[in-house]
Amino acid sequence: MVKPIALTLLFLSLVSTSGAATGRLTLDQALGIALEKNRDIDKARQYARYVQGRYLEERAAALPQFALTGGYKASRDDGQPGVMGGKTVMYSGSAGVSLSQPLYTWGKIGAAIRAAESGVKTADEELRLARQAAWRDVSIAFYDVLLQRELGRLATENLEQKKRHADEAHKRFSAGVATDYDVLAADVAVENARPEEIRTGNQLRIARERLRFLLAGEDEGLDVEGSLSVVPGPVPGFPESLQKAVANRPELAEQRHRIGMYSELVTIARADDKPRLDLKGGAGYGTLESSVFNASGPNWNVGVYLTFPFFDGFRTDGRVQQAESDLSTRMIEERKLADSISLEVRTALSNLREAGEILAALSGTVRQAERLLQMAEKGYEYGVKIRLEVEDAQLNLLQARSSLARASRDYLAARVNLAWAMGVAGEEKE
Repeated sequence: MVKPIALTLLFLSLVSTSGAATGRLTLDQALGIALEKNRDIDKARQYARYVQGRYLEERAAALPQFALTGGYKASRDDGQPGVMGGKTVMYSGSAGVSLSQPLYTWGKIGAAIRAAESGVKTADEELRLARQAAWRDVSIAFYDVLLQRELGRLATENLEQKKRHADEAHKRFSAGVATDYDVLAADVAVENARPEEIRTGNQLRIARERLRFLLAGEDEGLDVEGSLSVVPGPVPGFPESLQKAVANRPELAEQRHRIGMYSELVTIARADDKPRLDLKGGAGYGTLESSVFNASGPNWNVGVYLTFPFFDGFRTDGRVQQAESDLSTRMIEERKLADSISLEVRTALSNLREAGEILAALSGTVRQAERLLQMAEKGYEYGVKIRLEVEDAQLNLLQARSSLARASRDYLAARVNLAWAMGVAGEEKE
């Protein structure tokens, strides 16, 4: 079902959930914060402002240009014989408004405006790309925090279990039913379990810091609320996934807009040695005073001017060649990008299929490992199992739970990456 990012952000800003009250963020809340504060999204917004300003700049060339002019001048000429002893002093002043309006530029102005419009569209795609990238990165970082927290919980449980077994071994030794070897083995098992608890605790802190970085420095006490529980679903086919990617990937849409922009730049380059017409005029008031006469009054002028740089030393030919080369390069980049996206989609589908199969294969393993551990502990209690068999069962259960947690995280991340590859990241949910 399609769920636009903007509506999601608006909804999250209006509704407070229980996760916010407890200091833990749900995935939706984390995504809402990212869409509001993520640095890359802010950067894309500023780029949109820049290209909008560029559009206004290019559009100005088609509009009339007015300027206010004025000045006052005093001059003296000592080389005029017979007039005031050969000396002439003059004072002149003027004030007015000038007008300049292009009438015909061989399509240059229109092409510049269309190129700027294409630039505005590329900015829209840049913003959409930044939002999708933030959705992908925050989602995966969120799942990484959940994974590290689950692995930390398992490591803590394993350590506590080893401590209980060590306590039991000491009691059995005191009762005379256990040997020094049993006590020493139990103590060593406790010490061997400590590094994993320390390691997972550090990995959890790192995962939280990465999520906090993506949320633009959210509170240092950041924590998340959620679960890795997921049921594998059907994997879509390659043709329909690729079709969706071609239609929705912001990079492809941006590249198409850039091709349109570079096509207009070719038109602009070709117009450099073509004729153009400009309307120019002005109106104002002027004064002229000298030793022999005075004059003042309004003045105006208007005219149409033709400019035809019919030979510029082949400079225009060079610019056209450069513009056409840039256009061809953009077309090659579009084809290369399409091939790259096809590979991304194929890889994302393969990863999702693999993650789903692994998750399905591990789903029943935890229950079997739990039952195996119960049987081993009971057998050890009744004296029909040795300590090594119990430890093997504990290790199998720890590995099964850890593998299931990793497989769940990998499957969720694979779904996120597939949505990214298809260009629908954050815009639709299964």
